[in-house]
Amino acid sequence: MRIPVVAALALSLAIPASAQDLEGAEIIVTGSRIQQDDFSAAMPAVGLRRPADFLVQTVAIRGDTRDPTQRRREIRAMLADAVRRADRSGVELAYGDYILTRLTAENIEEIDLQRDNRPDSERVVFRVKARLGGTQTGEAAQAQIENYIQSVPEVGRAQMDSWGSSTLSIVGPDSYRSQIAQKIAEDANARAAQMGDNYAVEVEGLNMPVQWARSGPGEVLLYIPYKLTIVPRP
Repeated sequence: MRIPVVAALALSLAIPASAQDLEGAEIIVTGSRIQQDDFSAAMPAVGLRRPADFLVQTVAIRGDTRDPTQRRREIRAMLADAVRRADRSGVELAYGDYILTRLTAENIEEIDLQRDNRPDSERVVFRVKARLGGTQTGEAAQAQIENYIQSVPEVGRAQMDSWGSSTLSIVGPDSYRSQIAQKIAEDANARAAQMGDNYAVEVEGLNMPVQWARSGPGEVLLYIPYKLTIVPRP
């Protein structure tokens, strides 16, 4: 069985619902840069490496005004001002732990106040994004985000700060399925040619959802957890 036939058959299978749901969604890419000894059967060596779409920084607006009504008013006022200033700073705001939703003046009330780690203090947490690609490097995107954070003035005792390290996001990871499958087919064909006419290559799992990992400062690896087996021809 030649690998292009195997790949075509696998791709003709139904794509799982989770992959369909992510066709156009923006997904947070977690994890550190992939090292060689991180390889596992679930993360094959062959995939599609490409620039991420956004650098993403989590931020928090915290307030510790003693009066709770005034404290919440200050936090909310600073959040509204942060939303207004985003476009002019060239950044986007979003919320969500896994799938990102753009934060706008229309949905700002969906950001809940949380208890902070100090008495009489609360916070709101959201994401600031700077687009990557073209002439925009990761360093430039980070500087753009930091300049934006500094540009939002404090309101009363409310202030905004970065929270943790920046990460990446990718838009519509499953839209790259065909490109990933092409990479797998090319590699499988090369392995088959190396083994000679007495062996064939079998590929399983190309119907699995696309997965992703961070592979560099501004790069992601998109992959399908497939299995490649070399078998003797009958």
